[in-house]
Amino acid sequence: MKANCWQGRNHVEVENVPDPRIMNARDAVVKITSTAICGSDLHLYDGFMPTMQHGDILGHEFMGEVVDIGPGVDNLKIGDRVVVPFPIACGNCNACERELFSLCENSNPNAGIAEKLLGHPTAGIFGYSHMTGGFAGGQAEYARVPFADVGPIKIENDLPDESVLFLSDIFPTGWMGAEMCDIQQGDVVAVWGAGPVGQFAIASAFLMGAERVIAIDRFDYRLRMARERNGAETLNYEHVDIPEALKELTGGRGPDSCIDCVGMEAHCAHTVPHLYDRAKQAARLETDRGHALREAIMSCRNGGTVSIVGVYGGTMDKFPVGSLMNRSIQIRTGQCHVQRYLKPLLQRIEDGDIDPSFVISHYMSLDDAPLGYETFKHKQDDCMKVVLKP
Repeated sequence: MKANCWQGRNHVEVENVPDPRIMNARDAVVKITSTAICGSDLHLYDGFMPTMQHGDILGHEFMGEVVDIGPGVDNLKIGDRVVVPFPIACGNCNACERELFSLCENSNPNAGIAEKLLGHPTAGIFGYSHMTGGFAGGQAEYARVPFADVGPIKIENDLPDESVLFLSDIFPTGWMGAEMCDIQQGDVVAVWGAGPVGQFAIASAFLMGAERVIAIDRFDYRLRMARERNGAETLNYEHVDIPEALKELTGGRGPDSCIDCVGMEAHCAHTVPHLYDRAKQAARLETDRGHALREAIMSCRNGGTVSIVGVYGGTMDKFPVGSLMNRSIQIRTGQCHVQRYLKPLLQRIEDGDIDPSFVISHYMSLDDAPLGYETFKHKQDDCMKVVLKP
């Protein structure tokens, strides 16, 4: 089969690789009909996530048709149309019983690597380095899906792939980012990053009752989508000082909640903090550029919540812990526990509350995956989201 494979920093190629097969009684094999390039894939592409190996198959947002199942899978049958969540979860461990699916204790065969880097291991994740299990990803023609009796959700209606594909990651991630804010009617929420996850965080915050949402980015086309599609107010951080602008917009108080949808490659124009972070990251003296998160913490109102769903890989400098402690700010974060949200968010789509396809800007064939990565990374042609069709 064809698959998009990591070759090194800023280099992917579509190669012919062996077809996946059933390896465990709870496995399924899915013929992929749609897959996508995620913003967090760019952290792999840019070489900032450790434990990647030459030839690793990328991709953790995919869906398709079940073509083979193991004898332990009794909830699916060949021919079922399914969306596959990015975290791999057993459904039986302590974490899964608490619906903390991205922390599954049984799905990561390389738990020892993650434990050394993070203190404790996380779940296995498709196409996301050997720290998260080394599982082949879904930017391919077929994928093996472990614990298929727990993860995939059947799509039993005629909704197009584009409307349900993002149940695999970015829609639940944006939803969880807003949910962790415990939004009350009338709240003001600020969202750093108006990419796909940010757009879903904005939409989710409004669905949860926020009165105002303020989106922060530097790309006009992303800010325009936040305004025109999702009803947010917008700030371009290249034009204004964000903490001061947020104070002005909130009567000096600051937003009730701040959601970081940016992660480890934050940008803050040509400022001293940005140059400091880039230099330390390039020298591998820190793994993550923390400007967006620092700004969210410093901007949040006293007693508010900072929610982090942007991906971070390790450590950052100049973390404002004093601001957190002295101002009673709560931090909530995590890789999304996607399985928890699949059914309720599918219901939202079926009820017409939201059509997640609005973030798609580009369709490409799987063969064009290298072009898709370059287009997405460099924000060419107003690229918001690339969907690949194997």
